[in-house]
Amino acid sequence: MKMFGAVVRALRAAQGSTREQLGVYVGYSASQVAMVERGERMPSARFVAKSAEFLQQRVAIEAAAEHLERSPHPSWFGEYLDLEAEAVSVWSYDAHVIKGLVQTEGYARAVLGEYCPMLDDEEVESRVQARLARQKLLTRVPAVSLALVIEEWVLRRPVGGPVVAKGQLERLLELSAMRNVSIQVMPTRYEGHAGFDGPFTLLETKERQWVAYVEGQSFGFVIDDREEVGNFQQRYGMIRTQALTPGDSVKLIEQMAGEL
Repeated sequence: MKMFGAVVRALRAAQGSTREQLGVYVGYSASQVAMVERGERMPSARFVAKSAEFLQQRVAIEAAAEHLERSPHPSWFGEYLDLEAEAVSVWSYDAHVIKGLVQTEGYARAVLGEYCPMLDDEEVESRVQARLARQKLLTRVPAVSLALVIEEWVLRRPVGGPVVAKGQLERLLELSAMRNVSIQVMPTRYEGHAGFDGPFTLLETKERQWVAYVEGQSFGFVIDDREEVGNFQQRYGMIRTQALTPGDSVKLIEQMAGEL
């Protein structure tokens, strides 16, 4: 991506064009063009084709584009994905949106559709399908141990509209009936709990080692330091004891689904 962006930037500068002019032609904002030129954004197939036309450098642009690795996931997500695919256990606390691993297609499309800077339709669809493909982990043999603690307000936000939101709640109810899945709700009425530092995920590898994963805006990193991971495990244990029981959580989710 950095190499491709450098080529585009050099050719644009040699032509004497601005990012705004190139952006108008390819359908990107000037800031989105800047992100491509810095190697921070994967250019769409349309960007490659239209920039080649605009810069009148089809051979050079297409040659540079051959080296683009079109992963449907952000580059910083790769290490986590490799661990998740073979994990024995996945335990998470979610405070912003429902975890991608259990999202319905409609919910995933609604979440990715709100991404800023905006993703084009092709990229949204690619990421939705990639997110759904991860869910084979839920029915894998041997089964993964999946534990989710989700803030109540996350479940009450009508992401994608009432129909999509209700479908997502029903999906959680289906999962909660699986023997290898535990879903708990952290009620909004509680004055405090141990998760105030933010969402995180704990993974147990096939070698029976635990790691933690923390994700923010445009970054994510895996933590394998034993002391730090131990702190996350202690925190997660406290969060689970403070949340509603799985049975009471199911009742609350059923109630919320019935209100939509």
